[in-house]
Order: sequence, then C-alpha cells, then structure tokens
Amino acid sequence: MKIGVFDSGFGGLTVLRSLLSIVPQADYLYLGDSARLPYGSKSPQTVAHYAASSAKFLHTKGIELLVIACNSASAVALDAIRSAVPIPVIGVIEPGATTAANLSRTRRVCVIGTQATIASHAYSNALQTHGLEVKEKACPLLVPLVEEGWTDHPVTEQVARIYLQELFSECEASWIDGVAADTLVLGCTHYPLLKPLLSRILPEDMQMVDSADAVAHQVALVADLNQRFKVSAGSCSFFATDSLEKFRTLGARFLGQEIAAVELVTLPE
Repeated sequence: MKIGVFDSGFGGLTVLRSLLSIVPQADYLYLGDSARLPYGSKSPQTVAHYAASSAKFLHTKGIELLVIACNSASAVALDAIRSAVPIPVIGVIEPGATTAANLSRTRRVCVIGTQATIASHAYSNALQTHGLEVKEKACPLLVPLVEEGWTDHPVTEQVARIYLQELFSECEASWIDGVAADTLVLGCTHYPLLKPLLSRILPEDMQMVDSADAVAHQVALVADLNQRFKVSAGSCSFFATDSLEKFRTLGARFLGQEIAAVELVTLPE
C-alpha cells in the first residue's frame, strides 16, 4: 500500500518516523514543500492553496492514503485537501485530540503550536467536542530554534519556559478552582524533538501528547494491517520543492535516520 505524507518542510518527518515504527510495511512517499515554508505564518487561504497542490502531486504518484503531517494545514485546509483528492485523508488534529481526551483525568488540556494552528482554534474545537476545557498558546520561536538544531540549548529552554509560564498563568487566572491541566498537546510536528527539554520544565504529573504517534496509530487502524499490507518491509521516497541538501541534512534529525536521496519537484501554483 502506498501512503503519501505531506508537510511544508521537515517537521512532518517526525510523523513519518512514527509511521515507520508502527506501520513499517507500507510504501511511503514524503513531500516537503520547502520552497513555500513556513505555513504557520501564512493566511488560511494560502495554506489551503499550497496544501491542495501538494496533495494532488502525491496523488499522481498512486498513493491510496494521504497523511497531512502538518498541523497548520490540518487546522485550516483539511476540507480543501479532501476536496482535491479522491482518497482517504488523515490530519494530525483529531488523532491528537482523541489521545488527549483519553489521557486527561482533570479534563483540562493545554495546547502549544504555531500562530496559524493556534489562531484556527482547531485543537480547541476538537478537544471541546470531547468535553475538555482548553487553553492554547502560540510559540512561534520554537520552530526556528528546532531547525537550528538547538533542541537542548539553554536559549531554547528559556524561550520554552517563558511561553509555558505565560500559558500556565492564563490557566490559573481562568480556572480559579485550582484544578490544573494535566495534559499538554504538542500541536506542531517540530515539537517532538523538544520532548526531553519540555519534560524538565513541565509539572511532573503533566503528560505530553505527540500527535505524530497518534496519527500513526490512526493510520494503522484505517489501513487494516492484517489484510492489506505485505509482510516485508516497505520503502520510502522523498520529494522536496527546494534546498535538497538542507532537506537531507536537517531532515535526518527529524526522521532519526539518514535520507539517502531526495527528488526536486515543482508544484503548480
């Protein structure tokens, strides 16, 4: 089975990393729209336009299932993407929200993400359908710090502390009954690389939800492993719209393994 995985750049490789661990038998085609990143700072209309063209490209390669490994695109463009291709499409928002709902005991959850994801309130809306109370925080500086390779740098830790302190202060001001959030949703595919750092900052009883793992489990269910996947290991093909060497070098950090070859492609405007 061919599964397409799409992101604006490198972050979605954390989703592919989880997919390779949980669903190793599939053949994956990963597209990083690196010429037009970041999506997180662009308008919903622009994100939808870019995402639809990326989905159509992967569909021409014969994929049977598409994973939108981009929180910004999942938040504001999922309907446009589903209209663009006649195959099942899975975003990262709902699987992450469902996992958070299953984990939270206090029924209060915090979400951190890019400006576009947080402004869309996609996570908040999805979590509220599960009966959860939600507080969100945009953390725009974290993505460039991760891409710089500063995943365990004192500067990154200080920035993360400031964001989280502001978030928790907002929680205390709103939830005056003293019942705190016990779950933090990582609403950006760059953030899994910060889990060791974040674990030092967060309260000991706060759990983190990595949407990448949640999506991989959802794909396993949708794909029906027992009937549709071959027994042998699958394959990975990589496509990018710009900066192939940067994609290979930086992408290896996100994927956790070497990326041997990337094909340069041009998407229709």
